[in-house]
Amino acid sequence: MADTPFDPLDDPAALWPAPPAPGGKQGSKKKEAAEPQRWVWAAMTPPERRARLRELAVWTGWLRTTFELHNVIPRCWYMHPPVVEHLTALYAGWLRVYAGDEPAGLAEADWITTLHNLTPRLQLAACATGTHQPPPPPIPEPPSTAEDFELYLATSEPTTTPAHHPAQAELDRRLAADPPL
Repeated sequence: MADTPFDPLDDPAALWPAPPAPGGKQGSKKKEAAEPQRWVWAAMTPPERRARLRELAVWTGWLRTTFELHNVIPRCWYMHPPVVEHLTALYAGWLRVYAGDEPAGLAEADWITTLHNLTPRLQLAACATGTHQPPPPPIPEPPSTAEDFELYLATSEPTTTPAHHPAQAELDRRLAADPPL
């Protein structure tokens, strides 16, 4: 029987190493640094960003196929930062659940529920026809925006009212009462 070529879409989890055993290597005084658990795109170096985006692309291809999201997640998803962020969150959660970092229970079902909750955020009406449409440019802020914000912080009621707990009267009654025996 001939060996079949490895297809990452068959098992995307096989692309990443298994999580380290608890406690690290026996007899080792120096603990190995844990792999980062969070992806912050802006904090990555350009080569790391490219490598991670390739990793996310393999997983996104698997996701589009497995969950039949090929009509939901556009082919140009990587050109839309909000979609990249949502897919990143889904992928990081998927790794924790399916790579064994989450405790047994309903973690898998919770991840699938999260996927379905975020699915509308992955759709882009402008790119639904298969032709990429760049996002509209951001509207420039008026020059006084920072000053207006600082003025609000200095003078508005929500930011200047002294602290007061809404249940202060009840807290005072409890403190005044003798503690139970």
